[in-house]
Amino acid sequence: MNVAYEQDFYSWTNNNVELLREGKLSEIDRINIAEELEAMGKSQQHALVSRLAVLLMHLLKWQYQPEKCSRSWELTIIEQRHEIFELIEDSPSLKHTLEEKLAKAYQKSLIKAERETGIRYTKFPHSCPYTLEEVLDKQFYPEKSDV
Repeated sequence: MNVAYEQDFYSWTNNNVELLREGKLSEIDRINIAEELEAMGKSQQHALVSRLAVLLMHLLKWQYQPEKCSRSWELTIIEQRHEIFELIEDSPSLKHTLEEKLAKAYQKSLIKAERETGIRYTKFPHSCPYTLEEVLDKQFYPEKSDV
């Protein structure tokens, strides 16, 4: 039974898994399998950038609105660091892209920080004010800063 990718993704997946396990490589839908594998890799990168952006936004909030610091912010920082470490543990090659992803995530975090703080994103540093080591350091929380 060869199920079309566009008609029933779940059934298509199961069918191709069965074909792979049986060694029927000539029968698999290699083009769509390749596209799905590529998408999975991109999904991991997207998750890393997303986690870094949330973490950076909270570090900015912590630094630029210290009077509003809360346990909730602290827990979000802890959680995002934990999730980033898990992503890297599951996909160690992501570690080699962290510097690049940090810069991309910081740009995303500026808009999020403006939305949450009311401070114009142009008032925050143009590039990430924290090193990668600081961002991932479980003990690091930025010092208060005036805008």
